[in-house]
Amino acid sequence: MKAKQVSIVGLLVALLGLMPVTNVIAAELLPPQQAINVASMQLQERMQDKSFTTDFAKITEFVNKAIYPHTDFDRIAALVLGKLWKTATNDERERFKHEFQTLLVRTYSRAFVEFKDWSVRFLPLDMEGDATKVIVKTEVLQPGIQPIGVNYRMLLSNGEWKAYDIMIEGVSLVTNYRTTFTNEVQSKGSLNAVIDSLAKRNAEALAVRSKVRS
Repeated sequence: MKAKQVSIVGLLVALLGLMPVTNVIAAELLPPQQAINVASMQLQERMQDKSFTTDFAKITEFVNKAIYPHTDFDRIAALVLGKLWKTATNDERERFKHEFQTLLVRTYSRAFVEFKDWSVRFLPLDMEGDATKVIVKTEVLQPGIQPIGVNYRMLLSNGEWKAYDIMIEGVSLVTNYRTTFTNEVQSKGSLNAVIDSLAKRNAEALAVRSKVRS
């Protein structure tokens, strides 16, 4: 599969296993895997409601609620901005985190609607009992194409396992977005300008989706 196809398709289906999980019993999963499985099962169950899948606003709201408890958006935002995070004001940090979370949620809400035939297979996880960081390895499956490797960097925080990066065929989501936003800051001249642009794109995308679904 070509790299571009992997990045596009993998990005759409990756975050916390948006598609149903195959050949797995929840009791057999270790805690980091269970965190991913919980969100996956919630989304799979909700997908059965055909009227729900035509309302993009409801989908976006539900996806956000399903993945938020299992995703460390604070850490993701800081890692994505990298050095820019250290020099950003508190207001810039909060605005960026909000808009970046909106970007991810609407991206995966689209996947929730468009990629219903996908499934996820968990690979064996070798984890020490006192581990606080692990990589949960999965494969995204679809008939007719090779499995796509999707791995989750997970951190144990306050007794809960949360994802803070996703690697699709070895390519890090955090690293990709860090490059994108670093280049945008250089191009636009400031982090504030980049956040304003991201907020505008988010608003426009959600408005178009709502109009299409209405």
